[in-house]
Amino acid sequence: MKEVRIMLLIAALATCGAAGGQDLHFSQWYNAPLITNPANTGFIPDADYRLGANYRDQWSSIMTEPYKTMSIWGDAQLFRNRIENGWLGLGGVLLRDEAGSGNLTSTEAYASLAYHQMLGLSSLLTAGFNVGWINKRINSTNLKFPDQFDGKFFDNTLPTSVQIDVPNVSLFDMQVGMNYAYFPTNRMYINGGFSVWHLNHARESFFSTDPSGFDSKLPSRYIGFLNASFKTADLVIINPMAYYTNQAGSSEMVLGMNAQYNLSSDGDQQVIGGLYLRVGDAVIPMIGFVYKNIRLMFTYDATISSLRNTNNGFGAWEFSLIEYGNYSNSYNGSERQSLCPNFKN
Repeated sequence: MKEVRIMLLIAALATCGAAGGQDLHFSQWYNAPLITNPANTGFIPDADYRLGANYRDQWSSIMTEPYKTMSIWGDAQLFRNRIENGWLGLGGVLLRDEAGSGNLTSTEAYASLAYHQMLGLSSLLTAGFNVGWINKRINSTNLKFPDQFDGKFFDNTLPTSVQIDVPNVSLFDMQVGMNYAYFPTNRMYINGGFSVWHLNHARESFFSTDPSGFDSKLPSRYIGFLNASFKTADLVIINPMAYYTNQAGSSEMVLGMNAQYNLSSDGDQQVIGGLYLRVGDAVIPMIGFVYKNIRLMFTYDATISSLRNTNNGFGAWEFSLIEYGNYSNSYNGSERQSLCPNFKN
């Protein structure tokens, strides 16, 4: 089965239709803001800057070399005191993905820029874009192809007609996005956004020419999200969320909610718990902790699709770590342009 999956992976990189499912993603999309929407760059209601890291391990129960996706990123607000009722956001992200015994690796680097403009006292509109570089490599030494099947096993010592022309490919990539936030009081915050990825439709293939009828150009990926934050009690904040993405006919929808509970009078210690559903695929419980300006979250994808018959429900585990910071040591919520519910006095 592993060899079949690797062959499908090779085919996906050579064709447009299947490549749509190969974009890197995290179940904690809300903790990977720069790869959800470039307009999220500098979109930080309760801080001036943030630094983050994400890690995902998928299908380790059915693959000796599971999918491993990791990223580090950061963004900051600039010129907040120089632009009337607005500011710039500047950020960057590095991603790496490793998959399969063919040592398929993907390395991506993006730089993001966004402009944020207040609309009155309770709305914020943002537009942003990013540009990046993608590199994909594959080592075909350990791969086995259909014409190496001897009737019982795949034998990579047998000759094969499959020739990978370019085992190392690089390409330029570009994205755009918009966000809108509404915050009529300091106990309510609603935010939604939409982004389009792979605007330039760069060619991504390990083969010099495409098979007849196939196009290896990256298809556009569309991402939309909606989240909210409501302070329902002095010690409780709830955060309902929804996320949808579609690329080349493949789609994903995630729905759910988490709740923050304040453990200290100043909001420096919190516990977070939540539950999400990737429709038709997985239930995703989440637990998290906040200590001062550090937020750590863990999620686990429990498979509910037919794949559970193969992986026994063990889909993926993931964690994120984010540090928030302010340019001044003293935090004053009244200085923020957009107010998000929090526990700070």
